[in-house]
Amino acid sequence: MARVLLFGRLSDVAGWRSRDIASDTLTALRDLLCGEDAHLAEALRAPGVQVALDQAIVRGDAALGPRSEVAFLPPMSGG
Repeated sequence: MARVLLFGRLSDVAGWRSRDIASDTLTALRDLLCGEDAHLAEALRAPGVQVALDQAIVRGDAALGPRSEVAFLPPMSGG
């Protein structure tokens, strides 16, 4: 199972910060999360949301292993 982490507004919307979820790919994982909660789906699809797989930002799909850590990161702001 992959360890899924939500940060910032994403965890507020979902009502959880960390869960273990079985999934083979990032795309399947995101689809599963979006299918469970329409509000979280909207938040995950917002511009600027990034995904880190095992502490490295990834774009597109990637395979998940049994000990993968997937973090969904809200848009960053700074100045």
